[in-house]
Amino acid sequence: MALQVIAGSGSAVVDEKDGTRPVRRVLIVDDEDNVRNAMRRSLRKEGYELHFAEGPNEALGIMAEFPIDLVLSDHMMPQMTGMEFLTLVHDRYPEAMRLMLTGHADTETAIRAINHGEIYRFLTKPWDDAELKVTLFMAFERQDLERENRRLLATVRRQQMFIVSLEREHPGIGQVMRDDNGAIVLSDDELQQLAIAR
Repeated sequence: MALQVIAGSGSAVVDEKDGTRPVRRVLIVDDEDNVRNAMRRSLRKEGYELHFAEGPNEALGIMAEFPIDLVLSDHMMPQMTGMEFLTLVHDRYPEAMRLMLTGHADTETAIRAINHGEIYRFLTKPWDDAELKVTLFMAFERQDLERENRRLLATVRRQQMFIVSLEREHPGIGQVMRDDNGAIVLSDDELQQLAIAR
């Protein structure tokens, strides 16, 4: 059964448009009740909207319903491993940050997952609350940077398309002649066009 907890205020990045802080949705997937409860206690005051699932199938259902920003999954679960689950999350929801929680000394699997880009980090059980909080903070910082990079890239592409369309409509508009001092040099025709435009 999925449980949802709306936690208190946190230190998320402020949206420039309306000055609000975006809701950070965290999905915790673990088949052990005590682990989910301990995570709830650890993160309840961090400003996240917390979602909990007992297994991968329930977690995928939650992800279909809510835009989850970060998934923290146990590695050893009955239905499938955390690695298999986070690979599915990577394929279906590539923007969601993925972290793995493992109580086993299977760090080789976790390192392999990190190197293949399927997870951001892994934590070991029992976890340190401070490390958990810092890891989530850093994951969201990285996610913010990736989103900002995508936004800036889209802006640059739109600007390039605009410049290409201007050049098509007004051939030579991008060519500027300058003198030795760097001042723009206008031809007589260009000066006449400016005079007519006034």
